[in-house]
Amino acid sequence: MNWSISFEPLLSWPLLALVLVPLALLALVGLWFRQRGSVLRLVALLALAAALFNPVFLNEDREPLKSVVALVVDRSQSQDIGDRTRQTDEAMAGLQQRLGRFKQFDVRVVEAGKSDAAEERTETRLFGALEGAFRDVPPSRIGGAIMVTDGEVHDTPSGTPEFNAPLHALITGNDHEKDRRIRFENAPRFGLVGKPLDMSYRVISTENETGPVDVRVSVNGEQVSVEHATVGQAMPLQVTIPGAGRNIIELAIDREPGELTDTNNRAIALVDGIRENLRVLLVSGEPHAGERTWRNLLKSDASVDLVHFTILRPPEKQDGTPINELSLIAFPTRELFVEKIKDFDLIIFDRYQHRDVLPILYYDYISEYVEKGGALLIAAGPEYAGEASIARTPLMSALPAMPTGEVVDKAFYPRLTELGQRHPVTRGLDGSATEPPHWSRWFRTIGVQNPQGEVVMKGADNRPLLLLDRKGEGRVGMLLSDQGWLWARGFEGGGPHVQLYRRIAHWLMKEPELEEERLTAEGRGMVLEIRRQTMADDPGPAQIITPSGKTLAVKLDKSEPGVFLGSVQTSEIGLFQVANGDLTALAHVGPVNAPEFADVVSTQERLKAPAEATGGSVRRLASAAGSDVTLPSIVPVRSAGEASGSDWIGLRTTDDSVLKAVSRVPLFGGFLGLGLLLLAMGSMWYREGR
Repeated sequence: MNWSISFEPLLSWPLLALVLVPLALLALVGLWFRQRGSVLRLVALLALAAALFNPVFLNEDREPLKSVVALVVDRSQSQDIGDRTRQTDEAMAGLQQRLGRFKQFDVRVVEAGKSDAAEERTETRLFGALEGAFRDVPPSRIGGAIMVTDGEVHDTPSGTPEFNAPLHALITGNDHEKDRRIRFENAPRFGLVGKPLDMSYRVISTENETGPVDVRVSVNGEQVSVEHATVGQAMPLQVTIPGAGRNIIELAIDREPGELTDTNNRAIALVDGIRENLRVLLVSGEPHAGERTWRNLLKSDASVDLVHFTILRPPEKQDGTPINELSLIAFPTRELFVEKIKDFDLIIFDRYQHRDVLPILYYDYISEYVEKGGALLIAAGPEYAGEASIARTPLMSALPAMPTGEVVDKAFYPRLTELGQRHPVTRGLDGSATEPPHWSRWFRTIGVQNPQGEVVMKGADNRPLLLLDRKGEGRVGMLLSDQGWLWARGFEGGGPHVQLYRRIAHWLMKEPELEEERLTAEGRGMVLEIRRQTMADDPGPAQIITPSGKTLAVKLDKSEPGVFLGSVQTSEIGLFQVANGDLTALAHVGPVNAPEFADVVSTQERLKAPAEATGGSVRRLASAAGSDVTLPSIVPVRSAGEASGSDWIGLRTTDDSVLKAVSRVPLFGGFLGLGLLLLAMGSMWYREGR
């Protein structure tokens, strides 16, 4: 019961002052001059004032509130090491049982580290979880918090925590744990393809050991070297970037006896490979309206270094001028086609015909260049069907189709073949989805016979228009029309000439994204996404090996012609191996070298400062591996008392309560108040009458 007195005046305070102040002055004057009856007049005035002030006794019925206690349990992946999961479960069961005995505590259990969010899976953020548990609780009702963790907490406050209650930490694991890990010290994000990239790394041991250790270096899943490192020292490393796009550099060391885990015995670096400028040799032959189309396109590409020679003399112009005197600048045929031909990534013949400018032997060099991995593009015109066609030279062994001698001058819409709808060079070309295609017509097709490779575009009368073929280790493309410039000039609305020409050139130069058969995988958050590029109707499911060694099968669904996608939600962080058919790919899910695995040795040091700043404590649950969990006693304490001892931890109780009901007892209410007032007035009147 809570008794208190309150005043509920019958008149407003100004009116009370107006009535009582003059009367009080008169009563005081009477007392000063010792007039007869002045004491009774003062008593009567006090009775009147008490009646007007209307004093009331209040009896409040209050229900005490409980103190809110947070029980924060660390469920991060580092807690799966050794006996930590068992220790955590036993500690949680014991704490909940002991806290359940105290009716003055409202216990809130919060599990941290189990979220699907990548950030929470790779970092132990217990203080963020603690803040969320008390978000709706006033500070006066917070009784304290108990954390069950291995001590590897990554959001520990740098200064004094904003937490006005005891914070206790119970540490899993045991003393004298041993672990060794490897990490990158310097890992650039980008590197030139085919060039060595300078990196550095360090092997670290908890026991500050020194000595040699072998480090296996793998690039995109293939081991490339074994380095000899010294524990504790920064070691240099040179890795050659094999290809454009994402490359995964992995370092690995063997697990030592007695180590906690081998999860952090590997380190990953993601390096984006960048090609140096591609070198292209463009030889333009017969002058025509679209002669500069290829030149303009290649010159506008910042990744291409272009060498361009043009033969401006038409074949019908004949005089006695020697061939070597026809050009302003001598055509360095030997230098280009013999000495430096291997330096070019692509050779383009744009409406070129054999005129004795190139010795016949040089065509053999070009064929050999293609066989050994070079790229050749023939942009054909009517001259390809003539007597001086380059198909009548030793270059014929590298060509995907021989001319029939026919030139078809007929309007047509270039269309994609069934293969072309799947092929990455022509798939999804702007305007190709409609019939007729939403681009302009062309008016000439060069007839060929027995085409090899893949016909991805067709021209008039369904004749081959664009051929793509592989010869040995190299590639050859053939565009059987010289009318592409109509798209560039905007004739009848034009067409996607930049998109098409650029894809042709980059496919010939082996751009990974334009490969017909390609498997890629990428981690987005905690989702592994798989993309399969294929010319087949159904590639089948993808096989996945997780970092822990588990195998999964993921169905790949068709998203567009030639492209199949699949995804899988995962709780594991690390390197995933994906396979489909003969293709394999690697992908890293979650942040690279996540803090959760940077240091897995249990520790009391990280939580010691914030716990002591709040009057709490930090202690281990078990002293040795496999030993039983020892829980401290729980004691309710007042806000000013000690909150920890050698074998106990304290949680504060609150003085807050909630009002349930109020009882009112007026002092001058009813007949009692009226009687007292009449008695005082009557006494005063009686005394005045004598």
